[in-house]
Amino acid sequence: KVLVVVAEATEEIEAVATIDVLRRAGAEVTVASVANEKQVTCSRGVVLVADVLIGEVAEKEFDCIVCPGGMPGAQHLADCPTLSSLLTKHAEMKKIIAAICAAPAVVLVPLGLMEKVEGTCHPAFADKLPNGCSEERVVVSNEGKLVTSRGPGSAIEFALTLVSLLFGKEKMEGVRGPMLVQ
Repeated sequence: KVLVVVAEATEEIEAVATIDVLRRAGAEVTVASVANEKQVTCSRGVVLVADVLIGEVAEKEFDCIVCPGGMPGAQHLADCPTLSSLLTKHAEMKKIIAAICAAPAVVLVPLGLMEKVEGTCHPAFADKLPNGCSEERVVVSNEGKLVTSRGPGSAIEFALTLVSLLFGKEKMEGVRGPMLVQ
């Protein structure tokens, strides 16, 4: 079970690529809006309709929570107390947290989730990461429980990394091949 959170001005490539790749792998993906309605307009004008509002899943458990980037979308995620609580509990349970683009710096850093771990984010936010910003496209740290990535161009690689962590490398290769991803 994977939770992908979206907000007004979320980066649509990062959200949709992740949702799509995870669903291709057979993951049960729930898309939750942190806005007051399920429909959100992303950073480039693409309209997404979430499955639920964040409050509807506040008490549920997931194997992975994904925070896409985009600004001010990532800030809207950071400003959501329900999501902050979910992420904190998720980290305490040692489950996978994944964030891409601005989200590692804007959403995870204020919650202390980037302390003592290697990570990456969009270069515009690199100075916000407490342990420096890796130039790798995708960084897996905290014994596989934290996945961070750079931005829209690394979104499919980011999602395939999540498939590998959740379902294994063989499943990831089975998804990657038909997508023609190198």
